[in-house]
Amino acid sequence: VSKDTADIDKDVTIGDRLNMVFSSTIITRGHGKALVKACDETGIMLDVSHLNEAGFWDIANLSDQPLIASHSNAHALCPSPRNLTDAQLDAVAERGGLVGVCFATAYLRADGAREPDTEIELILRQFDYLITRLGEDHVGFGSDFDGAVLPGQLATPSMLPQLLDAMQDFGFGQPLIRKLCWDNWLGQLA
Repeated sequence: VSKDTADIDKDVTIGDRLNMVFSSTIITRGHGKALVKACDETGIMLDVSHLNEAGFWDIANLSDQPLIASHSNAHALCPSPRNLTDAQLDAVAERGGLVGVCFATAYLRADGAREPDTEIELILRQFDYLITRLGEDHVGFGSDFDGAVLPGQLATPSMLPQLLDAMQDFGFGQPLIRKLCWDNWLGQLA
């Protein structure tokens, strides 16, 4: 198999392709492009949540697949560089992608504080903004229960019923809550 990533043999497995891409200690921009194309060809979703804005646009320009941000929020409500700008959100919507709302306080609070004394209301505002911007079929739960500082009312997955109650009190009906909890994700995976 040629190491020229512009001409990858179609019969090579994804494992072989990944091995080719990561075969040197320095991944060139060209190799990254080959990786994105290999992922597209094999149906692997690329998550843009941990990318900076330039990386997001690289993926948006290279991939033909829906743009997925598994756990990100709206920059307009919390100006963290981790959160997505309106232009990025528009790109996600145009490509039929999905944004999973992140519960980490640093990406909810305008001051970026990692503070458990953070109201669940900020999560509801993220859902509301993202639904308005993307449409209700392109937003879901993103959580981030694996070590991020979360609002105290939502410190563990066992506390999710409190968020569901707050969503209903906020005016989200049961069909919308179901979409946000799992149906929209299942739609992306189908």
